[in-house]
Amino acid sequence: MNAPANPAEAESESEPESVKSLGSLRSQLLSWLLIPLLLLVALDAFSVYRNALDVADLAYDRALLASTRALAERVSVVDGKVVADVPYVALDSFETDTLGRIYYKVTGTRGEFVSGYEDLPPLPPDVPRSEIYPALVRFYHANYHGQPVRIAALHQPVYDDSMRGIAMIQVAETMDARSDLTRKILFSTLWRQGLLVTVAALLVWFAVRFVLRPLMQLKASVEARASTDLSDFDANQVHKEVRPLVVAMNGYMGRLQALISGQRRFIADASHQLRTPLTVLKTQAELALRELDRNPNRSASDMQAWQNMREIVASIAGTTDATVHLANRLLTLARAEHGVAESGVTPVSLTDITRQVGLEHALAAVKKQIDLSFDAEQGLLIDGNALLLHELISNLLDNAICYTPAGGKIILRVRRDSIAQRAILEVEDSGMGIAEEDRERVFSAFYRAPSAQQQNPSGAGLGLSIVRDIASAHGAEITLSGANDAKDGVPGLKVTLGFTLSSSPNVA
Repeated sequence: MNAPANPAEAESESEPESVKSLGSLRSQLLSWLLIPLLLLVALDAFSVYRNALDVADLAYDRALLASTRALAERVSVVDGKVVADVPYVALDSFETDTLGRIYYKVTGTRGEFVSGYEDLPPLPPDVPRSEIYPALVRFYHANYHGQPVRIAALHQPVYDDSMRGIAMIQVAETMDARSDLTRKILFSTLWRQGLLVTVAALLVWFAVRFVLRPLMQLKASVEARASTDLSDFDANQVHKEVRPLVVAMNGYMGRLQALISGQRRFIADASHQLRTPLTVLKTQAELALRELDRNPNRSASDMQAWQNMREIVASIAGTTDATVHLANRLLTLARAEHGVAESGVTPVSLTDITRQVGLEHALAAVKKQIDLSFDAEQGLLIDGNALLLHELISNLLDNAICYTPAGGKIILRVRRDSIAQRAILEVEDSGMGIAEEDRERVFSAFYRAPSAQQQNPSGAGLGLSIVRDIASAHGAEITLSGANDAKDGVPGLKVTLGFTLSSSPNVA
């Protein structure tokens, strides 16, 4: 049996499933509170029900004993015989009792039948005497004519001058009244206990909800935080047991803030350290080209060496330009990945920024004989970072100029979407466009569509990746589609971005 190479993997394999997913704290609290409560209430209901039945049996047994004693008082000895003087009214009462049917039987001192129902079940020999009453009475259950009955058997001393002995008086009562009372006790117990459980469950639910409210407020506070807000949470807003967790969160965010600050300093330093030597290298290459071109009179033997040297220096100058461009794109991408935190978020005019970028790239468009037009609606404000938005539009326009052939057309358009309440930025060109299968992949860093590689081999493949990250930091949606006025088999490209309009009237 091979041991795991990584102890963490072994620990993960042995970790129980319950530890991996703890589930809802509220559900667990309710389960641990309500399930034991239900069990306790069920036990209490059973206990109350049993006690109520015992009390009801005791009350009915007393009433049965009272009837037996009343009958025993009418048993006497006449002429040496046991007789029972039971009036007709009493017999009628025994026959049709309102709570249930009652039967009786009187047995003489020698076991002879005296009065009542002769076939009434006899007293079993193993029934103990009741210790509750000061009488020779025994209670037992039996069946009489297919009905369950409760029978009280009382030994009653009888005597006169001629004889002495003990007669037995038995009074049986059907279980109808007891069963009816049992059902009432059961329903009453279940109703009360059910009401108690319902009220207790509601109280527990509200209590758990109230106790967990600070945690829910902390959750809402965390969700509402901007991705750039790493300030501390107030540990005093939660319970004492949760404060160490909040303190640990604050400590972690402090360390994260220090890490981000270090990355920002690195970006600033790298920007300075990269741009300075590259600028110097570019200047030196341009000076070398100028120096080579200063003396055109050369012999035929030196011309080939001069031509080779000039091509090398020109290549160095071109490579330096591409490196400067790549470094600038990488640094811009790094800033975009940090979101809009570096310069903050303010209400800015999308129209003004787009116009400024168009003016900056107008000369490049003119040199390439491209018709660059600007169509914008005034007063469209969005919340964002002006520097990053400038970089976003500049990247889009730079790509459009690069991949639009001479004599082509580029439109910068800013409009309002009244239905969605958004500001729409569109950069539309008449270039070669992007195939549908590549429109998602071109947003990946360093990926370039095959057609773009053929037209511009020196590209870095970072332009649209920067655009995507800046758009994401501003909560904007970006889509790629064909140009509206595509013709002659040239699809063109239209880049559309939707920004949420600002609610502030102030423009940065």
